[in-house]
Amino acid sequence: MGILRRVKTPADVRGLSTAQAVQLAAEIRTFLVKNVAITGGHLGPNLGVVELTIALHQVFDSPRDTIVFDTGHQAYVHKLLTGRSDFSSLRQREGLSGYPSRQESEHDVVENSHASTALSWADGIARGYRLRGGPNRHVVAVIGDGALTGGMAWEALNNIAAVKDHPLVVVINDNGRSYAPTIGGLAHHLDTLRTTRGYENFLDWGKKTLKRGGSPGRLAYEALHGLKKGLRDVVMPLGMFEDLGLKYMGPIDGHDIVAVARALRRAKDFGGPVLVHVITEKGRGYTPAEKDTADRFHGIGPIHPETGLPIAPSRFGWTSVFSDEIVKIGRERDDVVAVTAAMLRPVGLAAFADEFPDRVMDVGIAEQHAITSAAGMSFAGVHPVVALYATFLNRAFDQVLMDAALHRAGVTIVLDRAGVTGDDGPSHNGMWDMALLGVVPGLRLAAPRDEATLRAALREAVSVEDRPTVVRYPKGPVGPALPAIDIVNGVDVLGRWQAKEYRGEAANRDAAAAEERPRVLLIGIGAMAVTAVTAAEDLAAEGVDVTVVSPTWVLPVAGGLLDLIADYSIVLSVEDGVVDQGIGERISAAATRAGFTGTFVCRGLASEFIEHSTRVQILTDQRLLPADLADEVRRAAEVEAN
Repeated sequence: MGILRRVKTPADVRGLSTAQAVQLAAEIRTFLVKNVAITGGHLGPNLGVVELTIALHQVFDSPRDTIVFDTGHQAYVHKLLTGRSDFSSLRQREGLSGYPSRQESEHDVVENSHASTALSWADGIARGYRLRGGPNRHVVAVIGDGALTGGMAWEALNNIAAVKDHPLVVVINDNGRSYAPTIGGLAHHLDTLRTTRGYENFLDWGKKTLKRGGSPGRLAYEALHGLKKGLRDVVMPLGMFEDLGLKYMGPIDGHDIVAVARALRRAKDFGGPVLVHVITEKGRGYTPAEKDTADRFHGIGPIHPETGLPIAPSRFGWTSVFSDEIVKIGRERDDVVAVTAAMLRPVGLAAFADEFPDRVMDVGIAEQHAITSAAGMSFAGVHPVVALYATFLNRAFDQVLMDAALHRAGVTIVLDRAGVTGDDGPSHNGMWDMALLGVVPGLRLAAPRDEATLRAALREAVSVEDRPTVVRYPKGPVGPALPAIDIVNGVDVLGRWQAKEYRGEAANRDAAAAEERPRVLLIGIGAMAVTAVTAAEDLAAEGVDVTVVSPTWVLPVAGGLLDLIADYSIVLSVEDGVVDQGIGERISAAATRAGFTGTFVCRGLASEFIEHSTRVQILTDQRLLPADLADEVRRAAEVEAN
């Protein structure tokens, strides 16, 4: 690691010879494989942008020039070239973020972990620099071709092209993939650009041949050049970029540092917005990634670097349960179709796609379109199941409200990675879904607690045809089975603990004293049900009468749950979503309206951005462990006693 060890700032990169830059690229790939194999992370995307990132820092002067990555999971190389070489705790508490982070470096501007936003950021930054005056500063947006499937990127391109002297360079990192191979018309268009050299060859021939013919030849060449747009539409369809008014350069071999740097310098000197189309290979230089046809090691856990095999096999997870059950449903109902937003495998739809290829739609990174298109499918007589990460549904809230709910569309939305996800950082915790969706009229939302309730909730959801339904579950392995010991008013009761079981008959002889003891109800929402059960066991051992319930369907608040609450003096709800306007607060408000006069305690995540940590670390910080819940009940009992 001779050269990499000496690189502390981008200035060190600019001083390298071509041979040294090529050697640096090799050293970076070795470093990434060795280190990301230990911690896990986004390996494939970063192996693909090594030369591109080196060239960026050779041409542009960060942080004076601003570089924005879309999405930020391709910024590991950028971190290395800006002095952040300690990857020992990547995506772990106190370690490097898996995305750009303003807290880490002045070279990071946008903590960009949701796709298709970088062009809007770049446009705004460039406009701000112009308005403030001062020395000329360039803005570079590096956007993956998958991110160009998002509509927001095209809104930004339309506005970028309108300012003819914008000092802004858009780099399309075109590897034909977002997570898996990129889907849609844009992808096919870029495939054409990627494989067609006809326009350059034809124009080069015209320039060399016709200009040798004196004045007539020059006139002919000028006429030919004036027909550029028509010719491009014929031999290389660049119409969409030309129509926007963007200068286009490429396609360029993204693994040729000299060629990329040359193109970037020309774009920098142009004085207006330029689109540089760079062809890269995801997973480049690491054989296991290159052979992984699914996603080229897009995101990995700890692996053996020699083979690429995981250190430990994955435990059976929530996503696997959904994947298995949706296939079973698909076999029974030919009207059930699946929709994903460039996340076919991560959300568990690969098996469904294998068995029913004509019933799966991958819309690209376009969650808004996914929901509204699903509403249209519902109108046409099929039942769409839209599978997304919970954090990505935030983008499509308006479509859920105004397209699906307003039109009473029978659409099922399945939210993977709901609640605390941890190591992907503040943007990826799926903690806002229940609070957001609670205001949608008519919507039904299920938060299953184990494998059996997930399977049952999914089946019930797809049976609803007159309103949107949502099923949410967390990231990771499925917890223990929590079967109901009873069903009261339609609500699953997971356990009842009576004080006499623990305190003996002598302690219960005084009936009056027994009447004065608080009766405690714990409501465990979704994956937090097991936490509620453990807290109840601790309280019961101290002589507290306590019951635990876990309603699978939490929106709207069920009348049966309100009837049950009326029999208790202390109620505590716990959820892995934001507590403000969350499920607990909705139950509490409904109970109060129904006449409940006892103490209601709502526990959930604070309304704050939670930095990358493990799930256990986050739950500890947020005081959402069983001991914390038991403490809340004790405090409430003390208040009641006084």
